[in-house]
Amino acid sequence: MHRVTVLAVALLVLACQKDQGAIIKLPEGTPPPVDQPRDLPPVALNAQTPVEYPPALFDQGIEGTVILRLYADTAGALVNDSTRVQESSGFPALDSAAVAAAPNLRFAPARHDGKPVAASFLQPIYFRHPGVGGTTP
Repeated sequence: MHRVTVLAVALLVLACQKDQGAIIKLPEGTPPPVDQPRDLPPVALNAQTPVEYPPALFDQGIEGTVILRLYADTAGALVNDSTRVQESSGFPALDSAAVAAAPNLRFAPARHDGKPVAASFLQPIYFRHPGVGGTTP
């Protein structure tokens, strides 16, 4: 048994040794393999946010985050009436502002194996006041 183990280890060491002359080249014009995820979520395209901070809450320095559940089709367009508040900010006015802005949000479609697909996803909407020192989750 000991001889078999020593032989197996010796073969393993020989197999793992690097041959300095053995270089594997890819054919010309072949891009190097890249590990890409199979699934990619929709990507926001708006250069500026269409979300309007409720003036009364802005004046009071109230901040919060609303998590929306959205559904985008294969072109990235949001499906009408699919917007839901997944997680409330705790302030109904912030939640309403996020939902009201959803139809104006633009997305590149989700992808599966490089092809556009319809997908449900979560989108955080952050309400942060520039004059407030801290942040409110």
